Amino acid sequence: MLTVKSIKRNLPSKSPQIKRKLGEFERIIKDASEEQIFEELVFCIFTAGASAKMGLNALNAVRSILPVASEDELREKLRGVYRFPNVRSKHVVHTRDYLSRRYGLRLRPLLLSFENPLERRDFFALNKDIKGLGFKEASHFLRNVGFRDYAILDKHILQCLFELGITESVRAPHSRAKYIEIENSFKRFTEQNGLDFDEMDLFLWSEKTGEILK
Repeated sequence: MLTVKSIKRNLPSKSPQIKRKLGEFERIIKDASEEQIFEELVFCIFTAGASAKMGLNALNAVRSILPVASEDELREKLRGVYRFPNVRSKHVVHTRDYLSRRYGLRLRPLLLSFENPLERRDFFALNKDIKGLGFKEASHFLRNVGFRDYAILDKHILQCLFELGITESVRAPHSRAKYIEIENSFKRFTEQNGLDFDEMDLFLWSEKTGEILK
């Protein structure tokens, strides 16, 4: 069972690696190509309902053809590698074509155009032309390209929050309001215990999975 005491005992050994990972994320929005930023978005589309490792395997399978591939081409590359080759191929192509048409697939200026962090996430989580992203996946994408203060409320984090008494159940939030409510409770917990919110997300995930990934 996870406790504040166990967090403070185990965090110091993982903190350097977690800080390095967060630094890697921050360099994406500063220095990465537009293609790399879009790849992060596709990775998060692939991780919905799947593991981070499966999402990475899927991205690696299609990376070389991602900018121009048809649904059929993506589907063939994903078959045998990924759990949902049909629906996610549709999601990726629809999202890519929408972002190309409206923004020239230039995500950096789009991301930086939002002054309000909740509006930034709403754009990706609620936009009907960005397929396959809910609030969890949109938060994951934004964290992975260098934005802070977003909770990625996957099953591992929700289990941790339940064990710590931050939430009353492990049930995933099914509305924007509930997601923000849990996220804010998580933030208050870290503030009250002198912990870094962004580090804690990676730390808790690693406590359940044994890895510090992305």
